[in-house]
Amino acid sequence: MYILVALLVVGHCLADYFHPNTTGLRLKHGFETLLIQPYGYDGFRVRAWPFRPPTGQEISFLYDPPLEGFENGTAHGMSYDMTSTGETPQTLRNGNLIVRTTGWGGNAGGYRLAFSRVNADGSETLLTNEYAPLKSLNPRTYTWPGPGAEFRAEFSFSATPDEQIYGTGTQQDHRINKKGSVIDLINFNTYIPTPVFVSNKGYGFVWNMPAEGRMEFGTLRTKFVAESTTLVDYVIVAADAASPTKYDTLQRRLSALTGRAPTPPAFSLGYIQSKLRYENQSEVELLAHNFAARNIPVSLFVIDYQSWAHQGDWALDPRLWPNVSHMSAVVRNTTGAALMASLWPSVADDSVNYAALQAQGLLSATRSGPGTTDSWNGSYIRNYDATNPEARAFLWQMLHKNYYTQGIENFWIDQADGGALGEAYENNGQSTYIQSIPYALPNVLYAAGTQRSVGKLYPWAHQQAIDEGYRNATSTTSHDACPHLSLSRSGYIGSQRFCSVIWSGDTTSVWKTLGAQIASGLSAAATGWGWWTVDAGGFQADPTVWWSGNIDTAEFRELYVRWFAWATFLPFMRTHGSRTCTSQSAYTCANEPWSYGDHNTPVLVGYIRLRYQLAKYLTRVFERFSAEGRSIMRPLYMDFEHSDRNVSALVAGNANFTTQAYMFGPRLLVSPVTRPNVSEWQVYLPHAAEKGRWTYWWSNQTFAGGEVVTVKAPTEHIPLFFLGSREEILSGEVF
Repeated sequence: MYILVALLVVGHCLADYFHPNTTGLRLKHGFETLLIQPYGYDGFRVRAWPFRPPTGQEISFLYDPPLEGFENGTAHGMSYDMTSTGETPQTLRNGNLIVRTTGWGGNAGGYRLAFSRVNADGSETLLTNEYAPLKSLNPRTYTWPGPGAEFRAEFSFSATPDEQIYGTGTQQDHRINKKGSVIDLINFNTYIPTPVFVSNKGYGFVWNMPAEGRMEFGTLRTKFVAESTTLVDYVIVAADAASPTKYDTLQRRLSALTGRAPTPPAFSLGYIQSKLRYENQSEVELLAHNFAARNIPVSLFVIDYQSWAHQGDWALDPRLWPNVSHMSAVVRNTTGAALMASLWPSVADDSVNYAALQAQGLLSATRSGPGTTDSWNGSYIRNYDATNPEARAFLWQMLHKNYYTQGIENFWIDQADGGALGEAYENNGQSTYIQSIPYALPNVLYAAGTQRSVGKLYPWAHQQAIDEGYRNATSTTSHDACPHLSLSRSGYIGSQRFCSVIWSGDTTSVWKTLGAQIASGLSAAATGWGWWTVDAGGFQADPTVWWSGNIDTAEFRELYVRWFAWATFLPFMRTHGSRTCTSQSAYTCANEPWSYGDHNTPVLVGYIRLRYQLAKYLTRVFERFSAEGRSIMRPLYMDFEHSDRNVSALVAGNANFTTQAYMFGPRLLVSPVTRPNVSEWQVYLPHAAEKGRWTYWWSNQTFAGGEVVTVKAPTEHIPLFFLGSREEILSGEVF
């Protein structure tokens, strides 16, 4: 019964599904071994190593077995029933995906891999193969740059000039098609590269490794580099390229391997208020009273960083927050809102927790030197080791005692990037004159390995620490709805499983940055991260723009209102930022809806109220994401590549009409205004085929689609279109 239900859900039927013809093939060729296994529906997992076999303890971000497929609850492990030395070609099939072993230059023998999809008419389409033109470098190469068994690996796959690549985490590059990009696999503030992508050819790919390295999407070659590892591990899955639901199928396949997001707590879909920063208990209680007095709905207030006495205390400073439980009750009783508090992974030696963490070996170190990884406000610090289960338990113990039992049940895990404090340089602003030192980032030593070999694990494990704590505190499992949520500046493969929102980092408050965040969010969606948001208004002023971040200037007020309007149509609606103003310091400048002038206040409040009106629609969209991996933010290619040829062409060139507009769920099209001083906005409305005509939200004017339209767009009217009827959307009906 389980298998039948799973088949019906994913669109296969027992009569036409091709069961895997093997449990796995071990291909040993010279000093190298490959293990190729069918994985989930229409997928294969490939692991490769030279000389020493893996220990079985290597880090993986995949479920074994996947959430959906013919495995019937049986883990694959390292199993296989076929062996080969590459002397003769082999063919493996799982559903509609075939992998063939072939020889050099097409000759006999089989030690290169080629992946093809079986189409509905029985024909085959080559998706990709290991890149091996005549007399070229081997597509799989290993080098040993240092002592020990860890090696550097480079794997290359064929590509075509017209291929379009979506996903790869988030970068500030204004691009949703990553073709032509070179992406370093190292985390820092605003940059969360993640080797998960989908191709318009109809396949998805996961480079299932925690090592730092690089992704290259060249004209004819796609290349992955792992700087230090003991195992290469990747997965490829396929979908019918002719299907209008191709991308939803790929997201379902990938999320079955990497994890499905639970449904979020209901309050989190409302409005989240934050700034840099609310500094004491009285200020937060007054904030709640001000929201109540103005009758503005709000769901979550956030207490940002430096609310503690010392780095690593993981507690509010009692001199500023004398009665946390009372504050929590005031906020809840006054507004109905919850509280969130910031924590950093850093621990200074004057923290109350430093000695215990040091004694128990729960702090990260470095391969050489004294072990410190960064500095902050004049003190040198080390990070707790999120890769160590004991360290994760220690962190949660402090959070539970000092926050959770006092009524603060949601956590902002800032600076979560790993390595140093997540900046792309050291010295972290300690000097006015020396802002960036061109040292290499520290090769941090963790319980799980080095920064180079497992550095990409750190933010994932940090998110895991909070989720584990939630689940233990609430006696829930990972399959249950999220009892609370965390907010993280970084993540990795499968981060969607951890009740954790990823945001785009400390962005600048200028128009160009606003535009970059839209493309970043659409790349996050293609990576599988449905839980994504931004700092509405940007985090910090751009020093080259005189008005940037200043709430008393008309120029920044306009930018803020446009950014805030867009945040209404993100998975989580949130404002935050370090603001400047005429008469106060940055830490005390306001960032509330009434802080941007009498004219703009009702506009901002109107967007907040619209967000709550969409609650049923949002709830249903999140439910679909949880059950099927169906994206919430939907780049136009996801829904209209087949019904509108123009969409594919526009995406290929990263045209503004496709990098700055998207579907929010299946029925709303959003095109945020990303330029100043405009009252009209051009939008490309795709041909929607059987889904009907487009209706402009603010005027009820209808359009056929397949055309560029110009609509009125004052600050109170973000360009917003819908399919079907407004009543259906407000009642929560989705296609």
